[in-house]
Amino acid sequence: MADNQHNIFKKLIPERGEIFLKDKDGLFPVALNREAKMAYAVPLEIDDPQKTSLEIAGSLNLNPEELLAKFSKEEDLYEVIKHRLNDEEAEKIKNSGWKGVHLADEIYRYYPSGELASQVVGFVGWEKEGLAGKYGTEAFFEKRLSGKEGDIFQNRDSSGNWITVGERKITEAQNGESLILTLDHIIQYETEKILKSAVDQFAAESGSVIIMETSTGRILTLANYPTFNPNEYSQVDSMDLYRNPVVSDTYECGSVFKPITMASALDSNRLTPETIYVDSGAVKEAGYSIRNSDLKSYGRQTMTEVLEKSLNTGAIFAQKSLGNKNFLEYLKRFGLGEKTGIELTGESPGDISNLKNLKSNIEFFTASFGQGITVTPLQLISAYNALGNDGVLLKPQILEKVVYPDGSSEEIPPQEVRRVVSRKAVLQISQMLRSVVVKGHGKRADVPGYLVVGKTGTAQVANTEKKGYAEGQHIGSFAGFAPMNNPRFTILVRINNPQAVEWAESSAAPVFGELMKFLLDYYKIEPTEEYTQASMDAFNATHKLRENLIKKEQEAEKLKNEQTQETHN
Repeated sequence: MADNQHNIFKKLIPERGEIFLKDKDGLFPVALNREAKMAYAVPLEIDDPQKTSLEIAGSLNLNPEELLAKFSKEEDLYEVIKHRLNDEEAEKIKNSGWKGVHLADEIYRYYPSGELASQVVGFVGWEKEGLAGKYGTEAFFEKRLSGKEGDIFQNRDSSGNWITVGERKITEAQNGESLILTLDHIIQYETEKILKSAVDQFAAESGSVIIMETSTGRILTLANYPTFNPNEYSQVDSMDLYRNPVVSDTYECGSVFKPITMASALDSNRLTPETIYVDSGAVKEAGYSIRNSDLKSYGRQTMTEVLEKSLNTGAIFAQKSLGNKNFLEYLKRFGLGEKTGIELTGESPGDISNLKNLKSNIEFFTASFGQGITVTPLQLISAYNALGNDGVLLKPQILEKVVYPDGSSEEIPPQEVRRVVSRKAVLQISQMLRSVVVKGHGKRADVPGYLVVGKTGTAQVANTEKKGYAEGQHIGSFAGFAPMNNPRFTILVRINNPQAVEWAESSAAPVFGELMKFLLDYYKIEPTEEYTQASMDAFNATHKLRENLIKKEQEAEKLKNEQTQETHN
């Protein structure tokens, strides 16, 4: 009878859909269902509920009062005692001889790759109603993944107890849908390795990388460090590790924002890459003096040189050519101040509310170089991706395909949001950003044989306790795309508060360069420019983050083996 009851209830519980990443050869599982043993009781078969509850509680480390409450429900045919028993616990139940207590197979969630993409995938945890997705895609797609529970109709007597010989109707469960994400597991793995090495090498607090397929908006990599293992989610030091900083954290991104301002001014035909202004080193407004980051003045400068030298005064000049109202409209067209709509939990819309007052010039001036307004890393890469995608903003996409329980599937197409700037403006800003990589602060982002474009940003960190910025803290960013004439990949690198280096050109830029080189090789994209072996050797000598991490891991493993051998001796 007990086995029969369990089989009945098993039909009522849907099997959760699984989650996969992809690569060039196929699918790679990151969230699977596995079988384990669980213990359950049939209360009406238990002769002595109090004695049984005490004995089981001692064996399985459970609360005896809670067990007694379950075992005292004589009208119930099925009560769960404990999920996911280990081998020792299952053996105890099997050999116990406890009447009315049984073993059965059950399904639990398993994450075969551990920490890989864990803040994208999320995890399944317990709620009052049972297991449910927590964070990431597990939570966002809870309804799709969880399926629909079945139902049972059973005749009852006048006291409400089931009549075991009465009429019974069972509506079986509908299993959940499986998801194939846009992430490539090989790229994700390599990115996480390089990012970890960068955070360690630059003595940073944390870091994030997003890699987007430029023409589709599909996210190939979304990596953060530090991260966590969803198989052991309860063992983290802080629940903050569950969050995905790429979508939830906002920051004043600094000079990496200047190309957004410049592209907007180019699109409005208010200036060209050759437009000249005179840099006096400072702009005065409302009693404030806004200076270049290096506190220098450069005299006559073109707009291209503004980006090469990352001049705050030049960004203000470009913003003033637009006017406050037009500038704000362009920011909204780039998607700032609103959520992107990505299929992940906890997304923030950023904050450009300080620009509501169109007469507050000082707010618009500082916004032109990425201060005073906040964006998420995802918003920033989406804006850059629009520049790489012929001026068209795309919705960032994390879900590529849904596989239904019957085996059929549905592919999710790319989604255009709107045109942001013209093709002419895109060509102009691309050439200007190429000049930043060749002549400016982005040299270490370049890859021999390819036209890489992008911009650095070394941003101050807002003080959380008082007005102004935290002393000694900064965030290094680099955003860009390649190849310039047919962009395939858009990348954003963010390194939070690196202590070993001061500027983004020494932290985020080399990470960008190493990742872009890996992508171009991985997809076998032919070089478009001539290069020498000497230039490639020089690149390899200065982009060794992954190599350094592997060496460090090998040394740690060697030391561990030596210590183990000493212990045995």
